[in-house]
Amino acid sequence: MSEPTKALFVCVSNRGKSVMAERLTPTVTDRVVASSAGTSAKTGAQMNELSAHVLAEVGVDTGHHQPRRLTEELMLAADLVIVVGTAEVAAPVGVDLQVWNIDEPARRGIDGIDRMRLVRDDITARIRALAADLE
Repeated sequence: MSEPTKALFVCVSNRGKSVMAERLTPTVTDRVVASSAGTSAKTGAQMNELSAHVLAEVGVDTGHHQPRRLTEELMLAADLVIVVGTAEVAAPVGVDLQVWNIDEPARRGIDGIDRMRLVRDDITARIRALAADLE
């Protein structure tokens, strides 16, 4: 069996979508080792409460997540960089970059916990598809 793919999930703040993807990945597949970062992450910021809540609903621990800022070094260390959401990322030459246009339920008037559940489920489905592509 080959080594798992190292995926770096990126969003703007590293407090919501990218953390959801990082923490959901091991519940879906062992073919991907996930980490996360944010293009504008702020040291000392807390994880989005609704993101943490919807992860807990499916038995995923958010632990002691500390947002970290995206760096070129993090991207170069990954096999695959995946943007989840609206973050703008200029990947270094040779970095495999994917952009997942995650569902944004707020555009349809769905907010709060219901919005975050839909985002969580969209991310989970995309991780499943990624794992299937890696088979």
